[in-house]
Amino acid sequence: MAHTQHMQQFYIGGDWVAPLPGGSSSAVINPATEEAFAQVALGTPGDTARAIEAAHSAFPAFSSTSVEERIELLGAIRAAYKARIADIAAAISDEMGAPLAFAQSSQALAGLAHISATAKALKDFAFESQRGTTRIVHEPIGVCGLITPWNWPMNQIACKVAPAIAAGCTMVLKPSEIAPVSGVIFAEIMHEAGVPAGVFNLVNGDGPTVGQVLANHPKVDFVSFTGSTRAGILVAKAAADTVKRVAQELGGKSPNIILPDADLAAAVTGGVQACFENSGQSCNAPTRMLVHRDQHAEALEIARAAAQAHVTGDPRNADTDLGPVVNETQFNKIQNLIETANSEGTRLVTGGAGRPAGLNRGYFVKPTVFGDVSNDMTIAREEVFGPVLSILPYADEAQAIEIANDTPYGLAAYVQSSDLDHARKVARQLRAGQVEINYPDWDTFAPFGGYKQSGNGREYADWGIHDFVETKALVGYGEA
Repeated sequence: MAHTQHMQQFYIGGDWVAPLPGGSSSAVINPATEEAFAQVALGTPGDTARAIEAAHSAFPAFSSTSVEERIELLGAIRAAYKARIADIAAAISDEMGAPLAFAQSSQALAGLAHISATAKALKDFAFESQRGTTRIVHEPIGVCGLITPWNWPMNQIACKVAPAIAAGCTMVLKPSEIAPVSGVIFAEIMHEAGVPAGVFNLVNGDGPTVGQVLANHPKVDFVSFTGSTRAGILVAKAAADTVKRVAQELGGKSPNIILPDADLAAAVTGGVQACFENSGQSCNAPTRMLVHRDQHAEALEIARAAAQAHVTGDPRNADTDLGPVVNETQFNKIQNLIETANSEGTRLVTGGAGRPAGLNRGYFVKPTVFGDVSNDMTIAREEVFGPVLSILPYADEAQAIEIANDTPYGLAAYVQSSDLDHARKVARQLRAGQVEINYPDWDTFAPFGGYKQSGNGREYADWGIHDFVETKALVGYGEA
């Protein structure tokens, strides 16, 4: 776990420092028990400005380091991270409710995967190129404000911090105040790895305070934000006054088109699993399953069995694959959406309102499947962020594509078919930043980001590095 005293400190300028007077602290709640297990200091605008100044002071020297030096630094960060994997997994399980086995195999390892992928991409990244007699140079953008969410803490911290380091930027990280323990451990890792003072800084706090300062401070050159579309809009508005670049990875309502030629049992079962992973708390979760109307009844029965096979309970139990949702606010929101779906005429296939049987505390949600959903219903429009799947019947392929694209979001989409060429044809017509065909393995070198209100910019590997550089043209440079 994080050193207890560091939960009441911030990491600024290479040291753990006490908050400035006037700040407060917040309880960190274990959503499985509803009990506080830690207290975290919340930063003030002054704390945030202090961290920004440290990053600003460190930028000239760090931006001048060589690619080789930054590759070596990423290697040191990777080694220090690997040594703390068990601590990271335990923290994530406690702070946001991930089953411990999943926290170890997916949540914690995701950060390691991004550090490794970014280091590999950096070796081949072209910081300079020649176009006629003009030299094109990619330079570090400057001081970066990094704002990360609670649902995949290490995934999002690593896929921002690693490319910022790779590009030669300095940064201030604000993890989610809901799940801050893993972020404090990450700061300890950066210190252990020997990251130069001021290159990486951490200030815990909330969005309206710390996040707002990061977005509007004139010495912050770039903001990378992951979170809700609502909060992303506020960040972009706050950043507009200083005309800084903002990259956003926001909400989603991802469609999963199951074509009639797919193996229906495998496609539906896989879709339920993908939707419910991380208790449904993934922005790219395939929450709208589209099946041909002739297969709708059969798909509901397959989905019922798949949902009921999930074990909801204590994240520390080895057989648990669905932990709680993160807090009371999310729990109540999900319950309201379930009740709204019932009132709008859907068919409740399994699950529904309330906690699962035998669980009388903790923010546990029943694995829930709705059938006979139409795309104008609330459950098909709003991001639920819980283990809730909507199944929508379609008449033909054209209608399936139309329904899939009929959303303000465009983060991810999914296509299932036994005919790869057929799946590829449909995938090209979907308006989403990432389209997954037949449930492929996770690819840390594939660009990740959204169309429409799911954001802008792309993360992962070299795509992430591009977000952290500016482009300069040296016209009249001459031949290389």
